Order: sequence, then structure tokens, then C-alpha cells
Amino acid sequence: MALFFDADWFDARLAARGLSRDVLAAAAGMSAEDLALVFKDQRELSAAEVAVFAELLGEGAAEVAAHAGISTPIPGWDDAAVRIAALERRVAILEAEIVRLRAR
Repeated sequence: MALFFDADWFDARLAARGLSRDVLAAAAGMSAEDLALVFKDQRELSAAEVAVFAELLGEGAAEVAAHAGISTPIPGWDDAAVRIAALERRVAILEAEIVRLRAR
């Protein structure tokens, strides 16, 4: 299970491009039910699905993976600098989530 899937971020990127979740699912070869599980943090994305999401949303794969949850694989994640930058973004997301949760 991916932790902290940022559904709002994905919905905002889809809206900005005039796309729907159904289009995202179809592009990734997923059923609407599978995508719903992803958005509810009950299913992880594969590296291939991250790549498709990134292309469709016009974002980098590392950025998509960072918003898809802390255990989401990043396609082509073999360069140390890319891994470090992605990990730093993930830490920033987690820190922001902690702040949000403490503010409740």
C-alpha cells in the first residue's frame, strides 16, 4: 500500500489539462476500479504506470512518484542525483503532512 497518495494534486493536474480520472486509467491500462483504489491509498502504482501518469500530466516521473506515495517506484531511477532529489521531495511532502496533521 502506498502511503500519502496526494489525490488533490493528481485531480488538480488532471483538471489543468482538461482530463478525467477515466482518461488517466485508460492511458495506464487500468480499470476505473483499480484507479479508485490508487486514489484511496489501497493500491500502489507500478513504475510503468508512473511513467504513463507523468507523460499524461506533463510532469516528471519523480514528481508523480513523490505525490503517489512514499513507496512508489520511479522509472529509470538509476542516477544517484535523481534518487536524492526525489527522496528530498518525498521528505518535504511527509513533513508538510505532519504539519497538517498536527494543525488539526
